[in-house]
Amino acid sequence: MASIRFLGAAGTVTGSRFLVEAAGRRVLVDAGLFQGLKEYRLRNWAPFPVPAGTIDAVVLTHAHIDHSGALPLLCRSGFQGPAYCTPATADLARIMLPDSAKLHEEEARYANAKGYSRHAPRALPLYEAADAAAAIERLRTLRYGKAREIVPGFTLSYTRAGHILGSASALLTVGATSGEPLRILFSGDLGRYGAPILPDPESPPECDFLVLESTYGDRAHPPDRAADALQREILAAVARGGAILVPAFAIGRTQEVLFLLRQLEQEGRIPILPIFVDSPMASDATPVYRAHREDHDLEMDALLDRGVEPLSPARLRFTRTVDQSKAINQVHGPCIIISASGMATGGRVLHHLERRLPEPSTTILLVGFQAIGTRGWSLQNGAATVRMHGKDVPVRARVVALPGFSAHGDKDEVARWLEGTPRPPRRTFCVHGEAAALAAQAERIAARGWEVHVPAHLESVELG
Repeated sequence: MASIRFLGAAGTVTGSRFLVEAAGRRVLVDAGLFQGLKEYRLRNWAPFPVPAGTIDAVVLTHAHIDHSGALPLLCRSGFQGPAYCTPATADLARIMLPDSAKLHEEEARYANAKGYSRHAPRALPLYEAADAAAAIERLRTLRYGKAREIVPGFTLSYTRAGHILGSASALLTVGATSGEPLRILFSGDLGRYGAPILPDPESPPECDFLVLESTYGDRAHPPDRAADALQREILAAVARGGAILVPAFAIGRTQEVLFLLRQLEQEGRIPILPIFVDSPMASDATPVYRAHREDHDLEMDALLDRGVEPLSPARLRFTRTVDQSKAINQVHGPCIIISASGMATGGRVLHHLERRLPEPSTTILLVGFQAIGTRGWSLQNGAATVRMHGKDVPVRARVVALPGFSAHGDKDEVARWLEGTPRPPRRTFCVHGEAAALAAQAERIAARGWEVHVPAHLESVELG
């Protein structure tokens, strides 16, 4: 008898964790951190629902922290098995996991120094650099389209998901006691059709059970092209004479913004401005994006073949040190600052927001999904102030959401992906969404005549 237990991303967008059990073996698909509301973030500190040492293997769909960031916690708690991912995901995780550990350590030190945590002066990081290093040692790579037995009775294969570099849908084939294997497909985060850099999501393979992301299950992205929206806002910001601050995930969104900025410059649609990528992680990840040509679409490949650097606008600077980051505060007039994190939950972008939000000439461009409870969500929903570093910062800047930049497929794009299914799954589980999105996604899938279920947090379902 096989079962799946929904340890995260059930009833919420983040914390992707799905435990598959069969014949005494345990495989965890994704090991993500919870983000957003405090009630979700507190789950990161809770003991893992099963002993980490009893998990035989981890399967990662991609490198974003809400899918990979709990792997150091598992290693800290006794996990000693392999963690499978695509080669590009492994390269990105080698950057992201140490960076995540550093942020947790810095946050604890800052809280203790400033006294704004109720645990100060003894606030501890969620995990440390040594835990991230242990997690990296667990990584094992598997290329798209190849099948491998990862533990006895469990076979894994990947197809392209088109979300970020290395992102994949994971097909887990589990041997059943009846002799008939069960095929469980985890969509992972599905990307956009026609987006730059990456190829479109591949059609899903045949499966018995489908675990489907539902981030935009209740809405469609606007028809406004991301490049057009970006051009419009840059020109408006230049006219006001202010800075353009872009909270952007260091992996994926930063590279897409750079791609479009270079393109707009080349086409003469925007002036050539100073552009700062103020994120050591993004600075390290951008060359990885260039290197993994197995993850490129035809346009990206063609540019590289012609000797064009697709991710290099004319006046681009990567800032790595703290002093370089602080020096951006002295830059006046129009410029573009791209800094992590994308939901303004931590990282250097907080210092830029603290400095620039009170200025009416500033433009804040939100280029990704903002989970409930994050500072990005507060900004997107018109907050008059946002709390950072223990104080309330007034919001006088122009705040604009550009949903065309989302790396998640919307309801129509997910429907397009599902159309490629060879036959309906026996059951589809809607995950990785907020309540309205989950309900809408489930309703549309039920209208297909498919059996569908929206699992609750920690719910366990027998698969047969």
